[in-house]
Amino acid sequence: MDKYFIIDFDSTLTRVEAMDLLASISLQGLPQKVAAEARIKELTDLGMNGEISFRDSLKERLLLLEANKSHLPHLIKLLKKQVSISFQRNTAFFKEYADTVFVISNGFKEYITPIVTELGIKEDHIYANELLFNEDGKVIGFNETNPLSKDGGKAEVIRKLDLDGDIYVIGDGHNDYEIKAAGLANKFYAFTENVSREKVMEKADHIAPSLEEVLFENKITSAFSYPKNRIKVLLLENVHPIGIGLLEKEGFTVEEYPAGLDEDELSEKIKGVSILGIRSKTQVTAKVLKNADRLMAIGAFCIGTNQIDLEAAQEKGIAVFNAPFSNTRSVVELAIGEIIMLTRNIFDKAVLMHEGKWDKSATGSKEIRGKKLGIIGYGNIGAQLSVVAESIGLDVSYYDLEEKLALGNATKVDSLKELLQTSDIISLHVDGRPENKNIVGEAEFNLMKEKVIFINLSRGHVVNISALKANIESGKIVGCAVDVFPEEPKSNKDPFESELKGLPNTILTPHIGGSTEEAQENIGNFVPNRIMDYINTGTTTNSVNFPNLQLPRLQNAHRLIHIHKNVPGIIAKINQIFAQHEINISGQYLKTNEKIGYVITDIDKAYSKDLIKELRAIEHTIKFRVLY
Repeated sequence: MDKYFIIDFDSTLTRVEAMDLLASISLQGLPQKVAAEARIKELTDLGMNGEISFRDSLKERLLLLEANKSHLPHLIKLLKKQVSISFQRNTAFFKEYADTVFVISNGFKEYITPIVTELGIKEDHIYANELLFNEDGKVIGFNETNPLSKDGGKAEVIRKLDLDGDIYVIGDGHNDYEIKAAGLANKFYAFTENVSREKVMEKADHIAPSLEEVLFENKITSAFSYPKNRIKVLLLENVHPIGIGLLEKEGFTVEEYPAGLDEDELSEKIKGVSILGIRSKTQVTAKVLKNADRLMAIGAFCIGTNQIDLEAAQEKGIAVFNAPFSNTRSVVELAIGEIIMLTRNIFDKAVLMHEGKWDKSATGSKEIRGKKLGIIGYGNIGAQLSVVAESIGLDVSYYDLEEKLALGNATKVDSLKELLQTSDIISLHVDGRPENKNIVGEAEFNLMKEKVIFINLSRGHVVNISALKANIESGKIVGCAVDVFPEEPKSNKDPFESELKGLPNTILTPHIGGSTEEAQENIGNFVPNRIMDYINTGTTTNSVNFPNLQLPRLQNAHRLIHIHKNVPGIIAKINQIFAQHEINISGQYLKTNEKIGYVITDIDKAYSKDLIKELRAIEHTIKFRVLY
């Protein structure tokens, strides 16, 4: 039995109401523009929700429009840019199902036909109202004999079509629901990609946030092998709104929390989640990942990834992405500011001023010019700090376990001991790997100069806090700034406790090194885009635990992704299965690391379910998915 799809136009096939757009064109420059536009929008909503008759809504809107035939070309041009995103992705569906797809709208043929025929919908499958013009081209009304100009008009059109098969209605308004209410449709899908009308959704058989949802429900191939709204995203720790917006715009279902979750909480919450977004506090442990039954990717909205068990994620075929460069400048600027503040003893003097004490003295206050800055860890932040510090007169040396090229006039020293013994100012910028725990402790403090400045903006557990406290109290460290702590509150509501509270010339900040508007905005842009590239194309560029592959976007083909343990013979088995099914490979991409292999195969032929079963059944397969 055939399946017929009845599709609405305004706010369904397009992202806007065409008459609202026509109003903005036709009323341009007129004094009543703002008031008329507001009333037109109100009338649209009243009609769509079924609160007033459609004909009354239509008549009053046309009277307000001041429209002319000359406005239509501009309207059509704008509407072509406003076709709903999921409809744009699925033009193949309209061409394949051209005989069973109809557009039935209460809008007007004059602008609907040029839009929908470009998608592949037949012109004689378009049913809509018709405008009436006077000799000057002014819109003076509409054809009132057209059933679509009144309530129940869509149902009347369906009756006349007398379609022999199952009928599925896709729309956003009450008049679309009327078709189902009249007993003329098998199912009504409330389409919510562009607008959500509560009263309409309450009556729907199914909520469809995208066209893929409808196609998936009806077992029809779409641009994606899954409806994106079924991809659940969990974001913790106040991810920037830009990041949230990007993921929501992509069609994912997003749930967000302002704070982190502990291991037990996250182990429960992770069930059913496809994408997890965290910052630095949340620990994604092997126990958490064991409960991650649908997780495909983790986004660390920060530089470090030591809070994530990367090996456990890799073993489960979960790609991890971070933002290695996005907040570098912010951390560097904080370090420079604190170096100056501590060298001048400004922090203590500022505290005294707030207490009403005037301590005007140069004792212990020095310039930073000519002082020796020792940087421990010459990664992205350490290297940029080196450049900025040198530009304002500091003599820079650095120590790193890996061979790193010196920037500017910075000097690489051969040992941590040498750096500690020769530096006036020491700044830590190492990562949080377990072996870095307490890399600066009592022995390292003993090697430092007297009256040294000490800064830690890296990770809380890399410094022995008790030893640091003792050296501040003894006066060996005359200035200290700490932004990271071994134990940090999960949220702003929880108390902060540390041995370092109340110590002289000691700046304590709540892990805000990268917390600038610019940095968080950059991270909010960067991480979601890496994740969406991975979800949509399989691209793993910038993943910290997967082989990095940059993949092209694919059209009119299928992309199959196979993640497996890196053992010999897997690619041969994959290709043998394709050969047995007489599948032609149009492109294949393979990359491995020590633990896993990542194979992407593009095929240009329809495949059977048996092919998928066989690919999944290959020994050592970790994860397999059909992208599209």
